[in-house]
Amino acid sequence: MKLNKKDILKALETITVPGEGQNMVDSGAVKNVIVFGDEVIVDITIKNPSLQAKKRTEVDILKTIHDRVYEKAKITVNVKVEAPAQPKVNVIKGNPIPGIQNIIAVASGKGGVGKSTITANLAVTLSKMGFRVGVLDADVYGPSMPIMFDVEAERPLAVNIDGKSKMRPIENYGVKMLSIGFFTEANQAVVWRGPMAAKALNQMIFDAHWGELDFLLIDLPPGTGDIHLSIMQALPITGAVVVSTPQNVALADARKGVAMFQQESISVPVLGLIENMAYFTPEELPDNKYYIFGKEGAKNLSNDLKIPFLGEIPLVQSIREAGDVGRPAALQTATISEQAFEKLTKNVVSEVVRRNDNLPPTEAIKITTMAGCSAVKK
Repeated sequence: MKLNKKDILKALETITVPGEGQNMVDSGAVKNVIVFGDEVIVDITIKNPSLQAKKRTEVDILKTIHDRVYEKAKITVNVKVEAPAQPKVNVIKGNPIPGIQNIIAVASGKGGVGKSTITANLAVTLSKMGFRVGVLDADVYGPSMPIMFDVEAERPLAVNIDGKSKMRPIENYGVKMLSIGFFTEANQAVVWRGPMAAKALNQMIFDAHWGELDFLLIDLPPGTGDIHLSIMQALPITGAVVVSTPQNVALADARKGVAMFQQESISVPVLGLIENMAYFTPEELPDNKYYIFGKEGAKNLSNDLKIPFLGEIPLVQSIREAGDVGRPAALQTATISEQAFEKLTKNVVSEVVRRNDNLPPTEAIKITTMAGCSAVKK
């Protein structure tokens, strides 16, 4: 059957663009329609960067042409995303890095809960959603981002920006990153006191050419100490997320991590809690859940602390394997891991938007000789 371009356009007029009021044709979203026999090619541009919007657009076009024009038409849909510019109202105060809209600290009270894994997968999922993303590996004594992004052998190069020499972050999977791991050998231990570590972090923050970023994720070391204070003193953090496993031992430290950000002298908004290794799911039995470390511990803690619960990530072997080979599990398609990280990332983005709408811009904290050095009472 020979198809007609007018019939295709008339059918597309019945579909609404995701997140907009007008139909695809009147809004100008449909850029081009090519018809050749029973083949149709539709080029369309949308503003919503989410994977869900892109998929819905494609499915709606396929279904509508099949239902209204010709059920056996061979259709190709090319969806392009043009995300709207970030509004100026969200630019943070204090001492921001030019071009960076939101700075998110990823913390954990306890080591070994998978904080770096969460950071890496959160970063690549944000990138898949169309955002511009950077990662600062602030875990000076145990940097792991170079391994997780398969860039261990890379070294940042110097670039000239406005007459000044700057470090160019290493980039992979659409994510820019800097880490102490790029400047040390694999078998070399970093034996530095706090001021030395803080100086190195400041160089990676302010002597780097990050460019334009929607999100800079900071992978903090475990605990509540000098590195955390140095980062929050140097940068105005938009918000923090705290990672924990469901077990009581980890939750006790996660509670302290939340309390650190909520301390009056620091006052960084806590976007929510993430429960990692929430349950074990064998690959051969994807519907089975085994609560090895306890059930809904972080969810219950978030209710207790009255902060959002951002989501749970299952204990899946492929997540560990993906991190070890340097390709984060969120890059996989149609897996339980990808679905879990997509849901988590959408919740994080929603909380950032809500925080920016309802709270004033964060300022870099001012630490005096004793401020922040006492036990946090919560």
